[in-house]
Amino acid sequence: MVSKQALAHFYKNKKVFVTGHTGFKGSWLLLLLQELGAHTKGYALAPEFEHSLFNIINGKNITESIIADIRDADRLKREIETFQPDYVFHMAAQPLVRRSYQIPAETFDINVTGTANLLQSVNTLPDKCTVVVITTDKVYENKEQHILYKEDDTLGGYDPYSASKACTELVVSSFRNSFFNTGTFDEHQKAIASARAGNVIGGGDWNTDRIIPDIIRSLQAGREIIVRNPNAVRPWQHVLEPLAGYLVLGGLLNQDHHKFSKAFNFGPLPDDHLTVKALVEKAIKSWGNGKWTDASTAGQPHEAGLLQLDITRAKEELQWTPKLNAASSVNWTINWYKQPAEEKRNFTIQQINTYLSL
Repeated sequence: MVSKQALAHFYKNKKVFVTGHTGFKGSWLLLLLQELGAHTKGYALAPEFEHSLFNIINGKNITESIIADIRDADRLKREIETFQPDYVFHMAAQPLVRRSYQIPAETFDINVTGTANLLQSVNTLPDKCTVVVITTDKVYENKEQHILYKEDDTLGGYDPYSASKACTELVVSSFRNSFFNTGTFDEHQKAIASARAGNVIGGGDWNTDRIIPDIIRSLQAGREIIVRNPNAVRPWQHVLEPLAGYLVLGGLLNQDHHKFSKAFNFGPLPDDHLTVKALVEKAIKSWGNGKWTDASTAGQPHEAGLLQLDITRAKEELQWTPKLNAASSVNWTINWYKQPAEEKRNFTIQQINTYLSL
């Protein structure tokens, strides 16, 4: 399912509304949709960094870019209604665990109320619209045991970010039952699914408190890499893996609202989950030099030590499966950061087309 031809079948000449389009994942999605021939409109806050991926790819030249807050319900409704999208991909969020400890109420406001604002706006559209809401692998009640979490497992969330995303899933479920019910699709013509992705890495991420940006900043400055949780296990994957999964899900949901109107996990294969330490060492090897130091201490905000996803549903029902293993994902990521500034946009497009041809 994840080929340029297959995805273009769904998205060529279609109108796609992307929230969070100025972020790391959103910028990759814009370029991916451009390669597929889609017409896009983005809605998000301004890029957080001057050297953000959105600026590197000249994002404002490849999409209709609306700089606004997802919590501005009236503005959001107006922008969606004027565009009349065929598809909506909702990624606008406060996405950082450690930041959520600093701004817990705002994290819930952005992630939960923002999603409700979006779905309320979609509900007013007169024509067919397919919606994919992106949450996270952290929505589950994580027992930190060697369990592969399935989509029907209990939702939870220790920290404010994780809990806010679990609440987002409840918002999606509520709107699906109340307004986008599959039994009355002919009346409303709206279909909705949620996508839960693992820890995403890739070129162009400069967020604080994320392992790859921390690694790159340290390597570029010739400093030791400070690693907070070296033994934590995460479902690492290259950014193109879940994005391709979202697009497959959206396309199939558009064709069969009844079968695909539910949650899907996107992550690595069961035997391809790495510790933070292993990821750091692979990154150093790919870069060519560097050192790291263990900075795990008591008193830090809680972050999960073990998290693994079961991707059976996506493999069997969407015919989606990871193309890159963890080692390849790290190499692709580090190679992006090695590129000269003037080559990064073309290299991003090259990686997209290489990935689609695998």
